[in-house]
Amino acid sequence: MSETGRQSDDPKTPEELYRYLVERVAGMESQNQELKEQIRQLESDKRYIETQKIRYEREVRKLKSEVEHLKTPPLIVGTITDVIDSGRVVVRSSAGPRFLVRVSQSVDTEQMKAGVRCTLNQQSLAIVELLPSSYDSQVYGMEVVELPGETYEDIGGLEKQITEIREAVELPMTRPELFANIGITPPKGVLLYGPPGTGKTLLAKAVAHETHAAFLHTVGSELVQKYIGEGARLVRELFDLAREKAPSIVFIDEIDAIGASRTEAMTSGDREVQRTLMQLLAAMDGFEQRGDVKIIGATNRIDILDAALLRPGRFDRIIEIPLPDTEGRFAILQVHTRGMNIDTSVDMMEVARLTEGRNGADLNAICMEAGMFAIRQEHTKVCQNDFIMALSKFRYDFERESRLPTTSVMFA
Repeated sequence: MSETGRQSDDPKTPEELYRYLVERVAGMESQNQELKEQIRQLESDKRYIETQKIRYEREVRKLKSEVEHLKTPPLIVGTITDVIDSGRVVVRSSAGPRFLVRVSQSVDTEQMKAGVRCTLNQQSLAIVELLPSSYDSQVYGMEVVELPGETYEDIGGLEKQITEIREAVELPMTRPELFANIGITPPKGVLLYGPPGTGKTLLAKAVAHETHAAFLHTVGSELVQKYIGEGARLVRELFDLAREKAPSIVFIDEIDAIGASRTEAMTSGDREVQRTLMQLLAAMDGFEQRGDVKIIGATNRIDILDAALLRPGRFDRIIEIPLPDTEGRFAILQVHTRGMNIDTSVDMMEVARLTEGRNGADLNAICMEAGMFAIRQEHTKVCQNDFIMALSKFRYDFERESRLPTTSVMFA
């Protein structure tokens, strides 16, 4: 029966045979399309795998190169002290001793100068590369990136002092031809001295604003370091940075912290402060030209400064910033009340006469307190009585150390 059934399935007529062949051809074409699609997919997978292989091989080469780089021994940091010729130099290693070494061919010989840092091979001590000059992060912190906003108009009662500091600092930077025509060398540095709160720092900031020069502001105590030689290094790097940023102004506030008269040093700390002072004297004395670098110092204890610091050639012009007189206090009050809503009945000259012995900082505080009293009394403008109450609050004896406000007026 199986043979009979199989024979019955076979086509018996030409039409049936034709349909049977057509169906078989269609089935084979469908299978052929599926196989072609599989081949295309396999070829795409092959290309992706080859791409991944190339990427992984490149990554392996990079990692092998990094491993080899990490396996290389560290280099010794040294400083060039003398250049013998294009192939030989004298260097001082970080350990201390000096060596006469060879120079690698990849090093630019034109940049080899005394004082340039370099790296040395551990075995041959040959110079491998030259390092860029770098400064201590503390020195970079001394640079004021944005120019100060203070101007000469913000300073009252110091017209003579403004003229002197403009002649010593501003004119050599803005109009150097004036000094060349006369045939004189402009002053190197200016020392401002006077009681606290009289406007020494404000005057230095105003000069920096007018000259558009790089302003490096530091305090004398910042140059005093714990370890031997660190303070002198900071001074040296400070002036190197000033030369690099020229035209620039180096402002050393409270210079008496390192500039006090040298006496017999009793402790190692005193000796280190004196070393820092001697480095500052050498930098200011100008063994090499500083270019458009001006130095401004400020102190309220000029009586304790070392004589070597005060001589001409270091601070060529010493300017006193005294306590303001009546006209000066009136000018300062005009500056501080410029933006205040002042009543027309206020006699500012009378306020200036009542503030005998006060400095600019005191006058600023008095103006602020007058405004606070006006707010307390809910006034729309600051009147004369507000200034009188502010003066009463700040009344004190200059011979006493404490400045205690009188409580009788605080709740008036």
